Amino acid sequence: MAPSSSTSKGLHERAIEAADAIRAEMPRAAKLALVLGSGLGDQAYRLSSPVSIPYARIPHFPLPTVEGHQGNLLGGGVGGVDVFVLQGRFHYYEGWSLEEVTFPIRVLRTLGVRTLILTAAVGGIAPELDAGSIVCVDDHLNLLGVNPLRGPNEEAFGARFPDMTEVYGRELRRLAQLEAEQLGFALSSGVYACLPGPSYETPAEIRMLRTLGADVVGMSTVPEAIVARHAGMSVLAFALVTNAAAGTAEGAINHTEVLEMGRAAAPRLGALIEGVVRRIGSDLD
Repeated sequence: MAPSSSTSKGLHERAIEAADAIRAEMPRAAKLALVLGSGLGDQAYRLSSPVSIPYARIPHFPLPTVEGHQGNLLGGGVGGVDVFVLQGRFHYYEGWSLEEVTFPIRVLRTLGVRTLILTAAVGGIAPELDAGSIVCVDDHLNLLGVNPLRGPNEEAFGARFPDMTEVYGRELRRLAQLEAEQLGFALSSGVYACLPGPSYETPAEIRMLRTLGADVVGMSTVPEAIVARHAGMSVLAFALVTNAAAGTAEGAINHTEVLEMGRAAAPRLGALIEGVVRRIGSDLD
């Protein structure tokens, strides 16, 4: 069982304790980190010389409860660049607070990470997005009903009112498009709508999201992106369409099929991430 967070300790203090525990087992430093979504955890095995720390050994870390999220922090190389990898994430619908959901991002920033690449399995809303499509997120709709920065502000992480004009870095998105062209496939851009879950959306909700301008829908990513930008990190997010959203295709949606599609498309997404990491690695020195 993961050590529980102590309410008597501040967020910054807890992040330092977690970071110190990680450094004790994984002394290599990294300025770039990846977060792997549902069914994408096997991508971690593309790492060279990986070192793994189960979340259960990291102070104040929760443990994932969702199938497809292994629950390890890994360090290793991708395309010759040192990276940290969160093999599994936490979700608001599991019962965690958004502070707990985003705590690993605070820890990564404390470890010196400057660039964060997020991945997620999503439902496709835009009609041109088939299962297996990869979307480079260019904006989001936070429809959770709460913001992860709510509560006392930790000045050590960032300002009270952070700007969110460009959450997902324009230059990082440009590099992703260039790498996709190099790999020979089209990389869509789109808006990610984040809902609390855990139930999938109704057809009426999907019609609402389409009206609001959403291209994909999911239950993660957005809180992490907000916290990363609050801390001054550059953010890139890839949304892998694993299913058509409710009402846009025949049949029901189930988590097993989502995981299977994620695993099937992981090699292509992995190649994209590896190429992007290689392209931006020189800027992290």
